[in-house]
Amino acid sequence: MEVKVLSSRFLFIILAAFLVAGMSFAGCRASESASLVESAEDAVYREAEYEEAAEAPAADGEYSKGATMEESADGSAVNGGTQYSDTEVTGDRKVIKTAYIEMEIESGKFEKIMFELTALSEQSGGFVSTSQSYSDSEGNLTSGNITIRIPSGKYNSALEKVKEMGDIESISSSGQDVTQEYVDLESRLRNYEAQEEVLLDLMAESKRVSDSLEVQRELSNVQGEIEIIRGRMNYLDDMVSFSTINVYFHEPEPIKTTSDWGFVEALKRGLRGAVTAFNWMLMTFIATSPVWIILIIILIIIWQVIRARRRRRERGEKK
Repeated sequence: MEVKVLSSRFLFIILAAFLVAGMSFAGCRASESASLVESAEDAVYREAEYEEAAEAPAADGEYSKGATMEESADGSAVNGGTQYSDTEVTGDRKVIKTAYIEMEIESGKFEKIMFELTALSEQSGGFVSTSQSYSDSEGNLTSGNITIRIPSGKYNSALEKVKEMGDIESISSSGQDVTQEYVDLESRLRNYEAQEEVLLDLMAESKRVSDSLEVQRELSNVQGEIEIIRGRMNYLDDMVSFSTINVYFHEPEPIKTTSDWGFVEALKRGLRGAVTAFNWMLMTFIATSPVWIILIIILIIIWQVIRARRRRRERGEKK
């Protein structure tokens, strides 16, 4: 009996030992997976701080390299591209220039002006972005608009040449400064590229499949952010390098003349009125046709009843 009790206790102790060992092993695996990502982020931050210390003499007017992806050096958020740091920017500024011109050209010169605007964009090293033409009642092209992209260095000279092509009715121009946004994008790109490099090294050193999958997931997120930032920077570079000029131009509107007596116009108006009245009467008759049919049937019945009574009366008088 005592042997059975001892054996039962021994089995219980062995099972408890296996359970404790399993829980300890699972906890170690989880802590190791979490430490991989943390070590990647710590390495990025240490590398960023090293770059900041190395470039300290030229730090004035630049975005802080010691800032993380979520927060700049002065505490202003830069994640998502909706808010930028207050760091002063020096050097060449990036400005997007746009102009809109509306003008009247000489009669019969529409196609000539359209060709001149196209040639102006090509000779300046630019291109035509969009163009559209409109015709009058006789089928002649008399108005339209065109959007040309001009290298920013030739923007002012091209604008002056466009003004000389017709009588200006309205003109507006604007410049959007995107320097601060571009500097912040460059800083974020450096941080993400540094993190990408560390994650690639960790993936090469990973020996377990679970660790590799965890690093691969973080690496995919970082590479996605890098592509978004590069796409935005390419768009800003294109808009800054090539300024936009939108031109709407049209020929003078023809002046309508009438004869002194206006007999032909009066006759036309009279015929239009007669046709309109006839159409209205026809539509009214068609709409009320069911009522007319019912009234005709009732009248026919009444006429037949009166006629039958008259015949009976005549027969009674003859008798």
